[in-house]
Formats: sequence, C-alpha cells, structure tokens
Amino acid sequence: MSYSFPVVPRYLEIDQQGVVFYGHYLTWFDEAFTGFLAHVGVPYPDLIASGVDVQVVHAELDYAESVRWGDEVHVRVTSERVGSTSLTTAFAVHRTPDAPEPAVAGRLVHVCVAPADDWRKCPVPDALRAALGA
Repeated sequence: MSYSFPVVPRYLEIDQQGVVFYGHYLTWFDEAFTGFLAHVGVPYPDLIASGVDVQVVHAELDYAESVRWGDEVHVRVTSERVGSTSLTTAFAVHRTPDAPEPAVAGRLVHVCVAPADDWRKCPVPDALRAALGA
C-alpha cells in the first residue's frame, strides 16, 4: 500500500544554494507519515488514544537531484517492514507527480512506545499491523 503526500516547497525552506535545505525533508517525511497512517485507517490521534505512540529511532536520506522552490513535490510513502515493536517506512520525493525517479529517497524506522509505561517499547498494535498489511 502506498500514499502520496503533496508538498509545496515554501520560500523559507530554500537555502542559499536555491534548493530545499536537507533538514526539511525529514519534516516532510513526518507529515507524510501522519497522512499515511490516516490513509491506512489508523489516524495518529487514534493510535495515541489506544495508549501507543511511535518514536523515530533511525532516519536515512539519499539525494539524487535537488528540489527547488516551485516544484510540484509529492512524497510517496510505502510500508517496508513491520517487526515486533518497530515499523520501517520508505519515502520517495518526486519533483513532479509524474517524475519516474525520486529526487530524494529516505527511510524512517519508528519504534512503538507506551507513554503510560515510561515510554518503554511495546508491540506494534494489531490494528496497525493489519492496516500495514503485515
């Protein structure tokens, strides 16, 4: 299952080289991940209400080309792996909706935690596991 999150690079996200500053991609990934959860039927507020939260424990970014102000960016999100306490999500940033190759590719690993249990790791909830097709 995949999801596409549209982004309009804002002027403040552009650095002195005229491209999106690298740190903003992680913000886009976070926003896209939240949209992806809603898309698969497990909105983030519902996850929190169930007593489970997620925290990023690993992030990767690979750059093939620059994204610039004015590009019609789409961040495509796919679930790569669901483990016992973690999930890995892949991200592909396309400069236009029909771009064949991503300008930037990345990956986030989230671990499930229980806020009520001092933020200790906990199993991926069954509803989230099912929604991600695991």
